Amino acid sequence: MQATPSLTPDSSDRPLVSIIIPHYNGIEVLSECLDSLKASTFERKEVIVVDNASEDGSADWIKEHHPEIRLIRNGTNEGYAGGCNRGAESARGEFLLFLNNDTVHDSGWLEPLVEALTNSPEIAAVQPKILNHFDRYLFDYAGACGGALDVLAFPFARGRLFLRQETDSGQYDDEASIFWASGTALMIRKNDFEAAGKFDETFFAHQEEIDLQWRLHLMGRDVKVVPSSVVYHKNAVTLPAQSIQKQYLNHRNSVLMLLSNYSLPLTVYLFPIRLALEVVASLYALVLLDYRHLLGIVKSMLWILLHPMVILRRRRLVKSVRKVRDRTVISRMYRGSIVLDYYLRGKRTYRDLSPSPS
Repeated sequence: MQATPSLTPDSSDRPLVSIIIPHYNGIEVLSECLDSLKASTFERKEVIVVDNASEDGSADWIKEHHPEIRLIRNGTNEGYAGGCNRGAESARGEFLLFLNNDTVHDSGWLEPLVEALTNSPEIAAVQPKILNHFDRYLFDYAGACGGALDVLAFPFARGRLFLRQETDSGQYDDEASIFWASGTALMIRKNDFEAAGKFDETFFAHQEEIDLQWRLHLMGRDVKVVPSSVVYHKNAVTLPAQSIQKQYLNHRNSVLMLLSNYSLPLTVYLFPIRLALEVVASLYALVLLDYRHLLGIVKSMLWILLHPMVILRRRRLVKSVRKVRDRTVISRMYRGSIVLDYYLRGKRTYRDLSPSPS
């Protein structure tokens, strides 16, 4: 592990922010991200890059071209979850910022996020507005302007329902409470991150941030979006959107959350409904000859079936951190089914949904 201090002297009393970037291959992508961070006007920060055993010489390139950055070399690819956890273990900041390597940023993007956490002790985590890197008037798929979740554990966002992304016209520029802040750019208090059990490395990648923040809600904490902070994301650079692995992780991790984070009676009630929707999704993929999606779903359900002890371990963790009942957490969810509202009722934007999930 190469650990070179990168703290910039600063006489202000602002908290130190540890920016943690998990990385696997793609020097060009990372280079643009790091150059963008250098232009940030917020000085009280350290940058930690966790290299997940890149095969393109990324770690050596970072050491040579960015000696100011703290570099952690993992011996294997530990995914987003493991990479972020390794970075958090060595972070010195009061606030942690988990950041995708395929992002660029407005120069003043950090100040509003820090201010939101500093001024509101009940808030555990925040995210910026996330726009598409290539079309900067389009909300990005990964998080848009704040994440939502329906009761069956299907995620969506203000500005993005399934594959439909809205154009940003300022319609979501309020600092709203949300269910989850995107791991694309997630700022969280370090003590809340540790108290909630960090990222579950079983997830590897995709929705581990939703799972973490579900536990934060169970702890009685709040999550917000701060749209005055803006990040631009390239999306799906590391893992292509239609790959079997991505389909598998998205379905498996979503079902794993449902089986782990609710009380037992509610889990028993909701799981058969979610399972029925997985069957429908499989049949739909079969009709469309979308074999990647179909194989991803089948693989995810087989994993769930074969790993009951993982679910039990996770339920014990949830029990240990829970401070509020499910009804409190559900009040922050969308109480309908986003799948039925989108595909059967023709709801195509976040604002079309009724009742509002805000």
